[in-house]
Amino acid sequence: MATYVLLHGAYQGGWIWQRVAPYLRAAGHTVFAPTLDGCAERRQTLRPGIDTESHAAEIAELLFYEDLHDVVLAGTSCGGMVAARVAETARDRIGRIVLADALALFDGETVADHVKRPGSVTDAVGTGPSRDDAANRMFVSLDSATKDWALARYTPHPVAAMANPVKLASFWRQDWNASVIWCRQSVNPPVSHQRRAAETLKARWYELDTGHYPMLTEPKALAGLMMAQ
Repeated sequence: MATYVLLHGAYQGGWIWQRVAPYLRAAGHTVFAPTLDGCAERRQTLRPGIDTESHAAEIAELLFYEDLHDVVLAGTSCGGMVAARVAETARDRIGRIVLADALALFDGETVADHVKRPGSVTDAVGTGPSRDDAANRMFVSLDSATKDWALARYTPHPVAAMANPVKLASFWRQDWNASVIWCRQSVNPPVSHQRRAAETLKARWYELDTGHYPMLTEPKALAGLMMAQ
């Protein structure tokens, strides 16, 4: 059995994986779904200096202190950026990487190089969509009950994690056991971006006919693809 570490994206927390984790655990796997610094129930820690690298350093420490090996590291949306950095810095603890409709930036790239977003509510430490934008764009593919549930939980994301270039000196030059899952109804990140990741990683390619939140709309199917090898 494997150990899964599930990394959420922007405006989310570990809560985004609630519907996926039971399927993984029912198959006998161990699952961690940590909330990143400054996000969701940890929003009180939101402060300057939180970025992709600090998020990744925290997850690398989790792998060390829990003494986790052969980890299946799964990232969605901006969690893909964190996953890449974790994998680079904790190489000996990673068994497989899963990018689920995820951003997979090359060294020195920023989110804005690949994702065009409407204006957001931004201050010195956090950024995020307005409630109306979240309801009518970000969560538009969700059924009404799930949308209300998600709207009650979304929070700003550390602004530096969204704006700063990523630092990945060696990730894309290493060999990885990887899968890329593209959600056909999702606009961002674009399919060309995800194809680039799959081709560079020589990864298995999977598709789901759903939007950017497959963990909420197709949790069983997503869990199945995450377990496929």
